[in-house]
Amino acid sequence: MRKVAVIIGLLVAGLLFTQFVWLTPVVRYTETDHFAQKVNLALRRTTHLLLKEKGDSTSRIPPVQQINATTFIVRLERPFDYGRLPALLQQSLDVHEIKTNYDVAVLDCTNGELQLGYNFRDVSEKNEVPCGGRQQGRGCYNLQVIFKAAEKAHDQQAANWWSWALGVLLLGGVYVVWHRADKTTKEQTMSETGMAEPENLIRVGRVALNMSNQSVKVDGISHVLTYREAKLFHLFVRYPNQVLERDFILKSVWEDEGIIVGRSLDVFVSRLRKLLQPDSTVRIVAVHGVGYRLEVQQ
Repeated sequence: MRKVAVIIGLLVAGLLFTQFVWLTPVVRYTETDHFAQKVNLALRRTTHLLLKEKGDSTSRIPPVQQINATTFIVRLERPFDYGRLPALLQQSLDVHEIKTNYDVAVLDCTNGELQLGYNFRDVSEKNEVPCGGRQQGRGCYNLQVIFKAAEKAHDQQAANWWSWALGVLLLGGVYVVWHRADKTTKEQTMSETGMAEPENLIRVGRVALNMSNQSVKVDGISHVLTYREAKLFHLFVRYPNQVLERDFILKSVWEDEGIIVGRSLDVFVSRLRKLLQPDSTVRIVAVHGVGYRLEVQQ
């Protein structure tokens, strides 16, 4: 009887929840860390290309500042070619598959005054940029990009609120019943076998990373990792099949040391590659001039 009630509850809750999802507009913008990371990489790439076109290929690119969920700023210490900014920025966003509408503003970094700016549609629809061709004075500038979330249909959402609320309540009730039954079954199974999988186990291919004891099991063979090795591999696992820039990796893994040595990254990557050799579906690939990517074959 309990199983029948659970099945019926799941069907009803699923139908109500499907109705809510179907009638609610899709929000294309996401505030996840993944989106912020892609924006960070795109803006750093854009800054690099702007400086490079001015003949500067050695200056340090400052960190991208995230003001809030939609606003990002990167500082340029010298004038740049504003006419090239739209194409280079859009190219970088396309590389990282960012399709959200956005506003661009060039601000004086000393007083925050707006110097130049445009909207994404100026380039995509009108094929022109306001204030294009104007000369920039000497000084530093803040390149600010604000992404716009898709507007939600509040009236429609309010009209279907009851469906969503009822669906969530039913799902919650069904989950509690199901979870208790499943927990009891698992406890019985574990008591019979005396085995349980670690909670902090992260699997990718035939590789299992255990952050609780800083170990990795590759093709059934367990290896103990150092603190930095575990932290570095955990970073790669968080962003599979994505290019991570060297500066981002160094900042994420070695920032707490205060002193960052670029060569350290190559040494640690080499160690991880040796450990991953038994699993041909997982490997760390160098992206020339950019950084590294953890390739995972499905």
